Amino acid sequence: MSGDASHETMRITLKVWRQSNAEADGRIETYHVSDVSPHMSFLEMLDVVNERLLGQGKDPIAFDHDCREGICGACSLMIDGRAHGPEAETTACQLHMRHYNDGDTIHVEPWRANAFPVVRDLVVDRSAFDRIIAAGGFVSTPAGSACDANSLPIAKENAELAMDAAACIGCGACVAACPNAAAMLFTSAKVAHLSLLPQGQPERDARVIAMVDAMDDEGFGNCTNHFECMAACPKGISVENIARMNREYLRASLVSRSVE
Repeated sequence: MSGDASHETMRITLKVWRQSNAEADGRIETYHVSDVSPHMSFLEMLDVVNERLLGQGKDPIAFDHDCREGICGACSLMIDGRAHGPEAETTACQLHMRHYNDGDTIHVEPWRANAFPVVRDLVVDRSAFDRIIAAGGFVSTPAGSACDANSLPIAKENAELAMDAAACIGCGACVAACPNAAAMLFTSAKVAHLSLLPQGQPERDARVIAMVDAMDDEGFGNCTNHFECMAACPKGISVENIARMNREYLRASLVSRSVE
């Protein structure tokens, strides 16, 4: 999908999910948007729509946003049935309208998962991710300052794998794209980057068991190897981390059982 940059402005038809609160019934509303610059980001285009709605005395479309630089994970939008839209490894805030054509119709909906209940319009409650992190996605053992950490020898392969996993921004696209609404890619990324580093070793076994149990308690589905999570991830997190987490979980379970 590629827009024609020769157009100074574009006309877009938006079909947007509107839902006043978590208990209300939702509906699709249609907005005809003119004078859209192809250089606008998708969120800037929504800003224009909201300004016009406010000018008409109507409620603006609620959507999450923060940094608008592709690093915070707040812009959780399902655009034309794809998490964050049509561009690979691109967040909704970094998606530009030049990827669309004049006259296109675009459908915008919130993430769809039981563990991510809709709060309003396009905003969902992703605090389930926070609770998974709180269960063990941290290092509580004093690791010293940055200088101390840098003095520890780490194999290049492990350092690169840990950094790749740590790139996860917790946006939830993996959950939204997965037919099972699984959070395995998110959880495994958090488990993997700590299990690969020496600072994460003291709590390695307790961490993976606690985080996987928390993930299950939140009602996320399980992984059945569709790989949609990796395809939707704006940071390209690999499903190899899921396999790594499964091995970590099995290892930790056997260790705890032998201790008992």
